[in-house]
Amino acid sequence: MATATEQARTVVTALLAARVTDIVIAPGSRNAPLSFAVFDAARAGLVRLHTRIDERSAGFFALGLTKVGSRAAVMCTSGTAVANLHPSVLEAAHAGVPLVVVTADRPVRLRETGANQVTDHVGIFGRLVETLDLAEAPAEADLAALDAARGPVHWNVQLDVPLTPPDRWEPPEVEVRPVPVRPELMIHESIPTGAGTPRTVVVAGDDAGPPSRILAQDGGWPLLAEPSSGARTGANALRSYRLLLESPLAERIERVVVYGHPTLSRPVTDLLARADVEVIAAPVDGVWPARPFRVDRTIRTRLHVEGEPDPEWLEEWQEADRAISRQVDRLLREQPEMTAYDVSACVARALPDGGLLMLGPSNPVRDLDVMMRPNRVGGRRKVLANRGLAGIDGIVSTAIGAAVGRRSSTRALALMGDVTFLHDSGGLLLGPDEVRPDLTIVVANDDGGSIFASLEQGADDYADSFERLFGTPHGTSLEALCAAHRIPHLAVTSVPELEAALASPNGGIEVVEAVVSRDGRRDLDLAIRGLARS
Repeated sequence: MATATEQARTVVTALLAARVTDIVIAPGSRNAPLSFAVFDAARAGLVRLHTRIDERSAGFFALGLTKVGSRAAVMCTSGTAVANLHPSVLEAAHAGVPLVVVTADRPVRLRETGANQVTDHVGIFGRLVETLDLAEAPAEADLAALDAARGPVHWNVQLDVPLTPPDRWEPPEVEVRPVPVRPELMIHESIPTGAGTPRTVVVAGDDAGPPSRILAQDGGWPLLAEPSSGARTGANALRSYRLLLESPLAERIERVVVYGHPTLSRPVTDLLARADVEVIAAPVDGVWPARPFRVDRTIRTRLHVEGEPDPEWLEEWQEADRAISRQVDRLLREQPEMTAYDVSACVARALPDGGLLMLGPSNPVRDLDVMMRPNRVGGRRKVLANRGLAGIDGIVSTAIGAAVGRRSSTRALALMGDVTFLHDSGGLLLGPDEVRPDLTIVVANDDGGSIFASLEQGADDYADSFERLFGTPHGTSLEALCAAHRIPHLAVTSVPELEAALASPNGGIEVVEAVVSRDGRRDLDLAIRGLARS
């Protein structure tokens, strides 16, 4: 029977062989053998070690690392510590992010007893994530499953006393396992374009990637790309597509090709639900690959366009996009104060080639969806959002993880609302030895949940209960909160002030608080939507 130290070193060696580059540890006693083994591996230069006090922040930090291409594992002790990883694990499961979760457990002899911090770790993340319960070293089949994972993997390691190592570990030379080869997308499925074919648009949801842009370009079709699609580039991408879907132009759509995970707007949902529209969809990663809309044809390979594009359909959309974008900008210039739309537009303009932008949920990502002009192809601007479950938790930690993980970024920015920022303000809690990336966090602070103002709950019929149930004003001083974490803070109230702040980053993590009002948010949203209908 291997000791806890021997078992922990075997687990860490297996992670290194599986190309894990970063390990995030939340402190605890039961996971001490794992922590010591990671410390020694980091001292040998084999992995980057990060520590976080809060397991929820640790999980989302590891998620951010993994979303930008690092292979990250998060480790924690037993009991409620494991439950605090659940939000990040759920996000990874639904978004198809291969996050590695290693939890320390008591030995079998203490299970189902009243021993300290003993609960059932096996299956704690539900049926969406299978637990590998390790009493010994992982087998070859377990390593192969880790290699091939397209979602989170949970290793639960049973560790018995003693929990401290008898000596320092010199990790052996590890043979890194090759990256599994995924089946190539052979170009053998075709889709017709040109005169006489269905009028087509391409919808690119979260993580759709370049194939959606290439298809739209080859087919001569409008590209309706969400900000985090990785496809909002090139001449076919439309800035104001969401508004145009509520215009008469959208009524003429006959076919939609869907890539990625579209979740941002009801106009897109309504389009995909239309009985008179043919829907073609590419597969999507995540535990539930089934689409929530009717799919007439599923493509398993790369689509190849046959025929010559008819430029008239695309030009009509491009002309309408330019016209309505000008109207939106004019309407916002007429507002007496800076709006949340202005904040998102400033952030979009501040993102340079090679830059990284992490988006919070609710209004910020939707505001940017209206305001962000398509980027040039090859600009390498990476825009991320946690759209697997679109929760507000963990956004600060995810942004910091992404900024640390993407070492080639020319600039790292994050845009989120005040409620989202407060929900994960613990993500700002970094020890003195932790990496502090250059990251500007822009918080659009309207003192509450303005997303609900544009939904059914924001109607006048519910005005008497709106603030208490949905608006939820908090009155928190973001300046004082940042000061407690020794994070530089600057509050701005106008577009010129915000532009100046974004043009002169201080380095390290800093918070720019853009103060806006919730008053009139619903009326402004309705006015913007009304531009397309008219």
